[in-house]
Amino acid sequence: MKKHTLLNSELSYLTATLGHTDEITICDAGLPIPEQVQRIDLALTHGVPSFLETVRVILSESQIEGVIIAEEFKTVSPTHHEALIKELDAESAATGKAIAICYVSHEDFKARTQQSRAVVRTGECTPYANVIFQAGVVF
Repeated sequence: MKKHTLLNSELSYLTATLGHTDEITICDAGLPIPEQVQRIDLALTHGVPSFLETVRVILSESQIEGVIIAEEFKTVSPTHHEALIKELDAESAATGKAIAICYVSHEDFKARTQQSRAVVRTGECTPYANVIFQAGVVF
């Protein structure tokens, strides 16, 4: 049995095969997922697993150098937005590597998900609780 945090086989494979600048999307239960992009559906019920729980696990297994977030997240769901920023700041401090944050409109965010290697759907029901992670390198 795998010893570390990430037990989901699809997510484990995805994080192990990410290359520099590859993108993955972590989304709420309602974000439309492009048909041509791999869907990793973790949603069990409303709120399970949560967006932030999923973010933490992915961060524990992956080096991230940038994120893309919808502008609307800041104003519509400020508590969740602030919690995400705190997680990113903590990750940056722990790794000693900066994480660039880019804000785009929600429409542009949805279009950008088409470039993702995969979209990870959570059970989160908070509006705009979505993020695109851009893979970095550990060296």
